[in-house]
Order: sequence, then C-alpha cells, then structure tokens
Amino acid sequence: MENLKFLNTQSVAQFKANVQTDEIKVLRNEQTGKCFFSYGCGTGAVTSKYPESPLNHPVVSEVASTATGETFYLLHNESEGGATKLETL
Repeated sequence: MENLKFLNTQSVAQFKANVQTDEIKVLRNEQTGKCFFSYGCGTGAVTSKYPESPLNHPVVSEVASTATGETFYLLHNESEGGATKLETL
C-alpha cells in the first residue's frame, strides 16, 4: 500500500451506484492465490491483507501505482490507506 497514491475513496454503496451495479463479488485467482473483486463488467484489486483481515469497514478507492502510474480500483478497509478517520460530521 505504500507504493499507492490514493486519488478518491468512496463507500461501497456509492461505488455500486456510480458503476451501476447491484453487487460486488470478491473472488480468488486459484493460480496466484490473490483476491480481486468484480462488478458489472469490470474488476479491481482487493487489499493483500484479506482474508486474514476481514473487510469490516470496506471502501473502494481509485489508486495510482507510484511505480507504473497505472490506476485501478482497490477494495480495502476504511482505516487503510495512510489516514485514520477521526470522526464523521
């Protein structure tokens, strides 16, 4: 996560509304063992901490790799990503 720049973070409900889908499926690639998520006709990455750390407060962030510049969606817990929410007003 330290090699990622967080561009935009939204709740799962907001993300689903924005991409016009009813569900997000968390899947595992059996060849690599890595998890990813699918929504409608797209896919995104899932935090490498999953499934050892369950997604108790999931959010979806648009992130950019600082190494490659590639942007993608990342499903992770709200407290991950370099900032801790102190309160919601």
